Amino acid sequence: MSTTVGRASVKPPSFDQPPARRPRLKPRWGRIALLAGLAVLIIAVIAGISLYGYASNLDDNLKRTDAFSQLTGDRPATQVKGALNILLVGSDSRDPDTKDDQANAWRADTLILMHVQADHKQAQLVSIPRDLWVVIPKSNTAACGDGSRAKINASFAFGGLPRAVHTVECLTDVKIDHVMAIDFGGFKEVTDALGGVDLNVDQTITSIHKPHRVFTKGMMHMNGEQALDWVRQRKQFPRGDFARMQHQQEFLKAVLDKAASTGTLTDPGKLNGFLKSVTAAVTVDQDFSLSDMAVQFRDLRGGNLTFITSPNKGSDTISGQSVVVSDKEKAVALYQAVAGDKMSEWMAANLKKSTS
Repeated sequence: MSTTVGRASVKPPSFDQPPARRPRLKPRWGRIALLAGLAVLIIAVIAGISLYGYASNLDDNLKRTDAFSQLTGDRPATQVKGALNILLVGSDSRDPDTKDDQANAWRADTLILMHVQADHKQAQLVSIPRDLWVVIPKSNTAACGDGSRAKINASFAFGGLPRAVHTVECLTDVKIDHVMAIDFGGFKEVTDALGGVDLNVDQTITSIHKPHRVFTKGMMHMNGEQALDWVRQRKQFPRGDFARMQHQQEFLKAVLDKAASTGTLTDPGKLNGFLKSVTAAVTVDQDFSLSDMAVQFRDLRGGNLTFITSPNKGSDTISGQSVVVSDKEKAVALYQAVAGDKMSEWMAANLKKSTS
């Protein structure tokens, strides 16, 4: 069974024994929408208040990385001028569960390929499961297919953001124009800039991290420290990591709702503090420009976003690992539509009205 999407010449090895079938995973719509929506929010807010010069100043606050280091001519070609493809990466560099020797390593909790159509009025956000079983190129300069099979999340450990970019481009055959990495750890400051957020605690638990806070069932008002502690808990819940992802969704939604409902976006002082804390939690590629994005995305709004999960056949066990297996035929069709900027036609043929 082939489990990656890439160039036609790539032929992954077969397995002697078919993997044991597990229940199909449900799309993580909430987390996809909210994490990606955060990146769009920064741009859309600036465009909405017409502060082009202020956007230029915010550019100086963004941390930058060479996300395309050593990537060579094996990269896909740009097929449609004006369309943009942005890889959104969600991570948590300050997670207390991270080992000391991994504290500065890139780790991805979420991978999203955001396609902005050439007219810049619509965008589609494709979630790539972190456990998707793919071929990871052996180096940043290696040809697609010249590597080893692993979960796509492992690409960060193999070669940081550039290897992840190379892996996603090989998987999708879509040229990535920009990269934006969002650090959950930085949302402590974002939350405090908003005066805290209200979060629903679905069961009473004691944090496994010092100072071992008690979260009591019901609605709780949390500051940045408390909120970050809450969204990192998973071992106390029957659903484990899925519960944590749900809480991350709710946390990001609370942040965005609080920003929009308390006058933050219309108060220059609050807006300044909020945007500075958000940009401090974001790392972008060397050429990313908020001021340029503000102009290009001025017509892009939340209602113009569609959220999609990369087609897959659910969870299987391969080489002793629980992985997600791509539905190659459907995924190829999707990514060809992304590369050719034909997502409107693809969505009309493949998505129900309730999907977006």
